[in-house]
Amino acid sequence: MRHPAIAIVGAGFSGTLLALHLLHRCPAPARITLIDRRSQFGHGQAYATGNPSHLLNVPAARMSAFHDRPGHFVEWLLRQPGGDALAAQGFVPRWHFGAYVRHLLYEDMQQPEYEDRLDLLHGDVVGLTETEAGLTLTLDGDRRLAADMAVLAVGNFPPEPPPAATPDFLDGRLYRPDPWAPDALAGLDTDAAVLLIGTGLTMADAVVSLLDQGHRGPIHALSRRGLLPRRHAPGNPPGLHATATPGPALPATLVEVTRALRADVRQATARGEDWRPVIDRLRPVTQAVWQSFTAADKARFLRHLRPWWDVHRHRMAGVVADRIEAARQSGQLQLHTGRIQLLREQDGAAVLTFRRRSDGTLHSLTGARVVNCAGPGCDYDRIGDPLVRGLLAAGLARPDELRLGLDITPTCALRDRLGALSGRLFAVGPVTKAAFWEITAVPDIRRQCEAVADHIAAIVKATLV
Repeated sequence: MRHPAIAIVGAGFSGTLLALHLLHRCPAPARITLIDRRSQFGHGQAYATGNPSHLLNVPAARMSAFHDRPGHFVEWLLRQPGGDALAAQGFVPRWHFGAYVRHLLYEDMQQPEYEDRLDLLHGDVVGLTETEAGLTLTLDGDRRLAADMAVLAVGNFPPEPPPAATPDFLDGRLYRPDPWAPDALAGLDTDAAVLLIGTGLTMADAVVSLLDQGHRGPIHALSRRGLLPRRHAPGNPPGLHATATPGPALPATLVEVTRALRADVRQATARGEDWRPVIDRLRPVTQAVWQSFTAADKARFLRHLRPWWDVHRHRMAGVVADRIEAARQSGQLQLHTGRIQLLREQDGAAVLTFRRRSDGTLHSLTGARVVNCAGPGCDYDRIGDPLVRGLLAAGLARPDELRLGLDITPTCALRDRLGALSGRLFAVGPVTKAAFWEITAVPDIRRQCEAVADHIAAIVKATLV
């Protein structure tokens, strides 16, 4: 009997969850290989942090890996040492979620019905070729893996380098391009000034890490608008999922959606209610709203409204927000608003010159290190990953028009250079952001992985008839 082979590149939450759903949906002859360059499967970058102060940005009650078992993560958490206290605090350290996903993976692999159907392969996929016979994945160490289908679950890439930086600075000792790299904040003098590019959630994580390691020096954070993520409301939000919609009919244009959202917030405020549930009620329909926008509306949203949406939609846990606010009140953390004009090394220090948004004047900040916390790189034409470069060069994939990821179909199949859809290459997670917009939170990725697993399983079953 033929054994269809499916390769999943990336074993973070997206890739691991997809592997589990494929195990449950594909007929027994199908084999799945889950590939990751990291030493531990299931964690991914987001949940690999070992800092207990790095908390989930979503309450644990909303983090189940299964939509039909919404309390699954909390139930697992309660079985762990100290789980009662963790569950009670709502926003738990991220490593617990990584351990949960890893537990699911190994638990399924031990089930008799799934025995020998899922392989875990450590390695870095550096290339992929396609012939009429199928796909060949090239891994480091000059290894090869044959597959009938492959899914990119590569997660987020490091931020794009600031265009105003000199090339020698980007390659020098004072710049850290990846805020999650082990050396991003290592080896700093505790009294030295640190410069952070970006003022979003990644910046907040970096500040918390600096405070945890006893940093006393000034911390400067710069972004074009200087917006901080808002805090979650005190306590756990009622219910596991928001199900209400903004009204009997969803607006179809960016202007109408923005007007309706602002009106809902004003009405809630007038009633003495919190604005957060208004935003949260959009969660079940955000993807549908995004997909209803024209290309012009999507581009307009990205230019003008995205920063405001991000800080209201992707919020900080109260404990984290308190620490950020305390650092600001003490003067240690200083926020700056403007656009970088030059980033260079001078007299052994990093000098960041920016044009202040409020009045257009030039200002300079000096520090011992610059850490890029500007958010993940999304323009795949500028991403240096060898697998990505090879796919684009071979014409097997193309960036989307908005430069948010790769161009895909509604079923997450990659489109090639000419726009033709692939029957063998798929993607899940952040790489599909242009098509779905909201595809970073666990509920969104969970829903996508289930749909993609259904689609791929249907293809596998058809080949076995």
